[in-house]
Amino acid sequence: MMVNKFKEYKSSEAQSEHIAQSKENKVVRSVANVVSGSFLSREKSLKNLPFVFFLSLLSVCYIANGYYADDQVRKVNRLVSEIKELRTQYIVVKDSLVIKSKQTEVARSLAKQQSGIKESVVPPKKIVVNEVVSEVKMD
Repeated sequence: MMVNKFKEYKSSEAQSEHIAQSKENKVVRSVANVVSGSFLSREKSLKNLPFVFFLSLLSVCYIANGYYADDQVRKVNRLVSEIKELRTQYIVVKDSLVIKSKQTEVARSLAKQQSGIKESVVPPKKIVVNEVVSEVKMD
């Protein structure tokens, strides 16, 4: 009984070795067919050629989409930094405008220009209208 088991083991080992060699041979033959270009002459390959072209087109589109996405990300980052810079400029200009538009600063600036315009020392008067006349004359 032991001898038979050993033979079975030996034969299964030989089978697995044979299968491994046949798989290796198939891989080698497939690579050789692709490298030599002989796979294109087969009828089965010619039937699948439109699908191969479709896959090639999809891969080119995928790569182009990746480049486009990278370009858009760079553009967004550039615009974000530009917005930050413009916001900083806005705050600085707004601050200087607030300072320059104060009454004392306006009076000081007019005095430097010597334009003859002076600050009024008399407070403004309020005009009050007691009644509103709304007559429409028709000719």
